[in-house]
Amino acid sequence: MELRDLEYFVAVAEHGHLGRAAEFLRLSQPALSKSLGRLEGAMQVKLFRRKARGMELTAEGSLLLLRARELRQSVRNVAREVSDVSRGNAGHIRAGVSPAVDDQFLRAVFTELFRDEPRLTLKMFVSDGDETTPALIGGELDLFINFLNPAPPAGLVYIPLYEDEWVVCCAPNHRLVGRTHVPLSELSKERWALGEPVLAPRQRLHEVFRDNGLEPPRGAFETRSLSLRIQAVASSDLLVYASKAIAGRSGAGHIALHALPVRELHWPRCMGAICRKEPYMSPAVRRFIDILKRVAPSAPAAPPVRLRKANASL
Repeated sequence: MELRDLEYFVAVAEHGHLGRAAEFLRLSQPALSKSLGRLEGAMQVKLFRRKARGMELTAEGSLLLLRARELRQSVRNVAREVSDVSRGNAGHIRAGVSPAVDDQFLRAVFTELFRDEPRLTLKMFVSDGDETTPALIGGELDLFINFLNPAPPAGLVYIPLYEDEWVVCCAPNHRLVGRTHVPLSELSKERWALGEPVLAPRQRLHEVFRDNGLEPPRGAFETRSLSLRIQAVASSDLLVYASKAIAGRSGAGHIALHALPVRELHWPRCMGAICRKEPYMSPAVRRFIDILKRVAPSAPAAPPVRLRKANASL
């Protein structure tokens, strides 16, 4: 059985006449008869009864017509699906996202993605670069949204999205609020909510203190979760080194933190998408990156400040 034989069969059934079907298909009648004979031979049934006025379906032919129409619609659906995939309107995306990505940015991305591309599916893994970068390099993820270091690791490429900065933050009622300048030496006496030592912000914090001849910050609370660090600081006298965009948000039971004027720890950073450097990228991933770039507040012009340690986690 060949697909074209089924198409020819449907044409004969719908026209009810061999000659009219042959004319519609632009085939000779002998060629069309041969196709019907091949189909009946493959199925070992009679599909038509020949009448004086044309062709009449048998019971087996009526059943085949029903199934052939379903098959034809299925083929059309497959063609549309392949076309959608090729345009990036359908497919599956596996993305990593840093906890430091601005929630409002992600909300805008999700709004556009699920409104305009309902056939795209997205699975997101929330973690920091020390866990997500190996997953990206190993092919378990398609891309990772995170702050960018000055140069991508081997085999990866950067797509800049928007600018943010890391600052020292505290609760709005902290004793240091209202100062026009807070010296680094004074911060060495404060208690901090810190991330894990492998993470780049904590490494930068320790480097700046060390380079200024100061002891590293005293950790009173340590967790990988940036959200938990911010919540702890909002209800205490602790300090945190955090994304200004994230720490400055209020709502959903959270209190916006206050950014302290500490010149040495002001750290401009670039948020971006990180992908594998490969000759082929799926249309779905390209479509997702297009949405990320379109929704981003602005395209950054320069890379972030270089970290001193080459092994610092993204």
